[in-house]
Amino acid sequence: MKAKILIDIMKVTAIGADISNNDVSCSHSLIENLEKDIPKLLEIGAEKAALTNITGDDVAIAAFCKDELLEKVNEGIVEILRDNAEDLGDLNGISTNPDNAGEGISYAEADLHEEGYHDAIIMHFDTYGGEGFVEDVANAAIEAATGMKNVIDVSDRIGERHDIPGVGYVSNDTDDPVVVVTVDSLEQIAVVAGAMAGAALGCKNTYLVRRHTPCNVLPGSVLVSLTAMTNGNIIDLAIPFENKTRILG
Repeated sequence: MKAKILIDIMKVTAIGADISNNDVSCSHSLIENLEKDIPKLLEIGAEKAALTNITGDDVAIAAFCKDELLEKVNEGIVEILRDNAEDLGDLNGISTNPDNAGEGISYAEADLHEEGYHDAIIMHFDTYGGEGFVEDVANAAIEAATGMKNVIDVSDRIGERHDIPGVGYVSNDTDDPVVVVTVDSLEQIAVVAGAMAGAALGCKNTYLVRRHTPCNVLPGSVLVSLTAMTNGNIIDLAIPFENKTRILG
């Protein structure tokens, strides 16, 4: 009889929330406090964790973890957000009953290969007035990444998932989505992220911003930040994309 081989399934999980005390930006103190608490996720079993995106007045925390620890890590992320919130905002929309869920935090997860270095792309959105077309923008980026070479997995389409393992439920009114895509080639990050950015920016009134940029755009617009989480390190992809898209000559 052959021995049963146990494989540790790995996940990347990302949770975004509006916990700022204003509708435009995140204070330096809020960011410092969140980053100070990120090591708590490592203590409960996450392999890597980081405050990956800061988009207008929204933040997103992502972590690499074993599937069996997904609920525990998600719960830990929400606890960090709650402990440091200037305004509970999106956290108030979480419910244990899907019928009572309100506008809440955003959630995305994707599979990783169990071995080797882990690389993920995190795209995070912010709206000033809850612009409804943000769902189309996020889904355009998801569709762009789906099926691309070296892509391992892509998170669910926005609007199709309302349960957050270990946390509860949110409603379809969540308007600051997060998207995660995993890849198995470091060099392919730029190709996949570039396709996602092109799809998102091709939509109306959508602007790519650097990490921790205030929401200084005309109301009716959508902000998007784009980061790579490579073996736990964070790269703000808006900066190299800004340099590469300059027209020479």
